[in-house]
Amino acid sequence: MTKTVVIYHSGYGHTQRVAQFVAEGAKAQLIAIDADGNITDADWETLDAADAIIFGSPTYMGMASWQFKKFADATSKRWFTSAWKDKVAGGFTISASPSGDKLSTVQYFMTLSMQQGMVWVGQPAMNDGTINRLGSNSGVMSQVGPTSPAADIPQGDLDTAKAYGERVAHVAAKLRG
Repeated sequence: MTKTVVIYHSGYGHTQRVAQFVAEGAKAQLIAIDADGNITDADWETLDAADAIIFGSPTYMGMASWQFKKFADATSKRWFTSAWKDKVAGGFTISASPSGDKLSTVQYFMTLSMQQGMVWVGQPAMNDGTINRLGSNSGVMSQVGPTSPAADIPQGDLDTAKAYGERVAHVAAKLRG
């Protein structure tokens, strides 16, 4: 059986809600990056033992939050030893505007994954107006208004997140054999 972990930073609860749906789909463990950009030693051990890691962050000013970037910088110890080589990777983000430069955040996750020697899983769902309504093939992109609570995230975005989690876990299981 494969093990998938969803690691994310959430500033106001929106990314956390999307993370919960990704984790539900992947049957994954959730790890939250705290407000200071830190995780515990036990969290690092969990990530090291995972077959798949799904990254999540809000998109702030066209990029992942500084807390996520602090975590990403700390993965350099894993890079040095190739500890995450051949793990499966994926990612998701949310912002207030329909574009919000979310692609920059997902591409940042891809670059981090490629530097680690991981295998990136894209989003195959076609935009049907509900599932993958923002049309991202790179990973999950979600959107809700700037003053809206996390409860207002469109159900289609959450369904997309769940389906993506399932896909990442499925690919990890196939690759593990």
